Amino acid sequence: MPTQRKESRKKLMAFTPVYDLLHKTLLGYVGDLTLQGVMVIGEKPMEVDQHLTLEIEFPEALPEMPATRVAISARAAWCRQDDSPQYFNIGFEFSKISLEDARILETILARYQFRTVVNISDLRS
Repeated sequence: MPTQRKESRKKLMAFTPVYDLLHKTLLGYVGDLTLQGVMVIGEKPMEVDQHLTLEIEFPEALPEMPATRVAISARAAWCRQDDSPQYFNIGFEFSKISLEDARILETILARYQFRTVVNISDLRS
């Protein structure tokens, strides 16, 4: 897997749960997030190349954000044991993301991240 990324990862300051929408199970919590994918920190490993729909539940509604949850198709790109042996870091690559969901993610990144965010217009290039 290439180590170069087009977009730097954004670590969120808020506690953000991520669910497997189909099975209604908690996968873990957002470790970092970009418009292309998410790293989830969870207690169970995930099979690589598994496809599922993630539901990410953000902490609160913001005036500029129409929803506090997004459902995004994703693929488990990698899974590694965390520095803490009871946890796993799971990298998900978004398969399909609507323009509305991208706007929600951009709003969340701008509100909760530690660093600056890439503009949604960068998705179109």
